Amino acid sequence: GEVTTASMLVPCRMSGAAALLPLALLAQAALSSAYVTSPSSLSGIRTNFASSVSKSRRAYPLSWARALRATATKPDQKSEGLGFDSHKAVDKAPDTLCRDGTANTAMRAKFEKMLREAQDYICKSVENVDGGAKFQTDAWTREGGGGGISRVLTGGKVWEKAGCNLSVVYGSMPSEALQAANDRLKFGATDRAKGYAPGERVPFFACGLSSVMHPKNPHCPTMHFNYRYFETEGGVWWFGGGTDITPAYLNVDDMKYFHGTYKEVCDKHDPEFYPKFKKWADEYFFIKHRGETRGLGGIFFDDLNDRDPEKIFEFAKECAMNVPKAYLPIVEAHKNDPFTQKEKEWQLMRRGRYVEFNLVYDRGTIFGLKTGGRIESILMSLPETARWEYDHRPEPGSKEAEVLEVFRNPRDWV
Repeated sequence: GEVTTASMLVPCRMSGAAALLPLALLAQAALSSAYVTSPSSLSGIRTNFASSVSKSRRAYPLSWARALRATATKPDQKSEGLGFDSHKAVDKAPDTLCRDGTANTAMRAKFEKMLREAQDYICKSVENVDGGAKFQTDAWTREGGGGGISRVLTGGKVWEKAGCNLSVVYGSMPSEALQAANDRLKFGATDRAKGYAPGERVPFFACGLSSVMHPKNPHCPTMHFNYRYFETEGGVWWFGGGTDITPAYLNVDDMKYFHGTYKEVCDKHDPEFYPKFKKWADEYFFIKHRGETRGLGGIFFDDLNDRDPEKIFEFAKECAMNVPKAYLPIVEAHKNDPFTQKEKEWQLMRRGRYVEFNLVYDRGTIFGLKTGGRIESILMSLPETARWEYDHRPEPGSKEAEVLEVFRNPRDWV
């Protein structure tokens, strides 16, 4: 059957997988056998089809099933200060989306200011390379504090769709939800709910800048980045983020350049950062049910709070500001490359993999859906067009088979 709620709408033209998001969310709901309600839905639904899901249990990260169970509410329960209808459009964003703070929360405003500067710089750089379309800007605020600035470019000469979204969120989540969303607690990562009892709601602050850019030419790679900062009222804080690249075809020189740029950034702050965060990206951007990575990696980190926050702030800032340097020269080099219909279809199939990862595994997407985020901003990462072919297998020795081999077996580039 078909189940649709406000949190399951996908503004994306697809062939063959239009029900992917409902399937993904319902599968996770089945694993938890819990009441599931969208903040704007009319009533709760109870789903329990574990027998049909058990065969595909490996395809869904159990930590998110636990997170869903922790955040699930019965029909008579309400989320505190959150909801898909809590966003108010404004003509111009205020100077800051942060509430009045104290010296103890100064990093919140500082990080937001840095991300605004990065958003301006990156969007202007992309517009210069595109030479046609401009970013449409939507500003919005949220009842109870926070809001965002969403910028989306469509129908450009180079990019079919590019988005760069800033968001500031105040809210609260059950302590189990913060813990369950973290796969690394057993490795000594941040105790996100420190100081809170099981079942107690944890007030949190989150600020992030997220971007995905989908070029038209199959020889130009898709690029994604996200840099974010979290705090809880319990005094726990951490940084997260990364930049990664997803080409449809393999160009070794391009990958050496992209990874080399971020290795230089990492090495300036800690020589151990690049090998650690490169490996982390390969593991995080892995599509378990396909047995392949979403792209060819980059860097990824989360729960980073093992040193002075000012030092981590400077690292995150430099990573964000180096996005144009790492990505745009590659696009400039290939934006006018000739391509065939077959190559375009392969690009669209790789975009299909992109959609699968973002809707099933991506932490930011799931976090936004669970906390009543602005739906247009959450799903900005999806391409306008994607393709699925039944049991498609590239011809041995083809360029498609070449890059698929690297998706299945990540390699070192620098």
